[in-house]
Amino acid sequence: MLGKLTGWDDTIVALATPPGIGAIGLIRVSGPKTFGIVGGLFPAKDLREQPSHTLHVGLLKEGEETLDEVVVSLFRGPRSYTGEDVIEISCHGSPYILERVMQALLHAGARLARAGEFTQRAFLNGRLDLTQAEAVADVIAANTAASARTALHTMRGGFSRELRDLRERLISFSALIELELDFSQEDVEFADRKQLYHLISEAEQMTSALLASFRLGNVIRNGVSVAIVGKPNAGKSTLLNTLLNENRAIVSEIAGTTRDTIEEVLNIDGVLFRLIDTAGIRHHTSDVIEQIGVGRSLEKMDQADIVVYLFDVADPIAGVAAVREELVAKGKPFLLVGNKVDTAEGAAARGRFPGELLISARDGHSIDVLKQRLVDQVLQGAGAGDGTIVTNARHYHALQLIQLSLSAIRKGLDELLPGDLLALDIRHCLHYLGEITGEITTEDRLDYIFSKFCIGK
Repeated sequence: MLGKLTGWDDTIVALATPPGIGAIGLIRVSGPKTFGIVGGLFPAKDLREQPSHTLHVGLLKEGEETLDEVVVSLFRGPRSYTGEDVIEISCHGSPYILERVMQALLHAGARLARAGEFTQRAFLNGRLDLTQAEAVADVIAANTAASARTALHTMRGGFSRELRDLRERLISFSALIELELDFSQEDVEFADRKQLYHLISEAEQMTSALLASFRLGNVIRNGVSVAIVGKPNAGKSTLLNTLLNENRAIVSEIAGTTRDTIEEVLNIDGVLFRLIDTAGIRHHTSDVIEQIGVGRSLEKMDQADIVVYLFDVADPIAGVAAVREELVAKGKPFLLVGNKVDTAEGAAARGRFPGELLISARDGHSIDVLKQRLVDQVLQGAGAGDGTIVTNARHYHALQLIQLSLSAIRKGLDELLPGDLLALDIRHCLHYLGEITGEITTEDRLDYIFSKFCIGK
């Protein structure tokens, strides 16, 4: 694909490590003049004569000025990250030294790389497909074990393999159907319609599973918001502090202490939960500030992905049952949690709520169970497992179009459409599959995708 685009025949350079003082700073150079540009600053050896995938120690000099003692790592194309000649220069992590080395490379003929340009060149040179390239940015941005595991699976080609297999099989059927058009006078059939039915069924199942996984993928990538709601003095702030293992919210025996929402992030089993401690919901209050707090609590409750409704186990059973009915009617995932089982009243009331999770936010009783219930709520029906999980909204949109085109193919088979119309529906499906992996794309779209990367990657 590189040959079809212009402006990709120069040599680029960028700092690949974060700016600031550090033990080591790494500068990456890629392009056709890489060995000449870096070799002109590295008099210790003729780098053009050295084999690929080797390390060399020496002084980096511009004219008579010594810039630094460095290690240069050589990668000859196409066996490099970008598919081009690449050299990585490991310098001492002084911002001044790194800037001087960068300036020397620019003076020697390199130019500053754009955001994501190294990975974009890897894509254009066929080292990565588009899903793998996008996953590189997700690996860099990963902040939990789950997000890193999902991004690495995609970057190593897990998602691409599933789509590539489907695309190749559809291309095969499309070619056979179009071959039938050349023999329309003989009324022959090269493409087995029963096999095509079977393939479409498999593809629909795979697509449905990938679309279903987007809910989990979105959670893994962005986290899930959890609103902790309930009446005043139910122990919401104590629960937040216990979950976080720190005194984040003010706790008092006085009802209505929390007047505004408090938000904190908690990592449970690789899933980020944004916990929101809300003001106690008391509808009949004359306190204007508390009324505003209650309004915000109800707003956060509507916006949250999961609602944890905390009640005092000494509360009337009828009131708790009414809350359950109301939460069920809202259709939002929720956990109904009874608190204060550590008190005398709570211990006596344990048997009143046999089906509910009962905890003590104050002494931590069953808090681990609550955490597991939260994780279970996220993973329930979300396509969890070791397979591909869709985290990218662009992929999700394309999969929706693939699903529609598969339905059109199935409908065409049911209605015995002629081969030319059936082939057209298959080509639509192939187009959307190609959009995901990058076989079909535009330069503007590529520029937009890679502009979101960090410079140096």
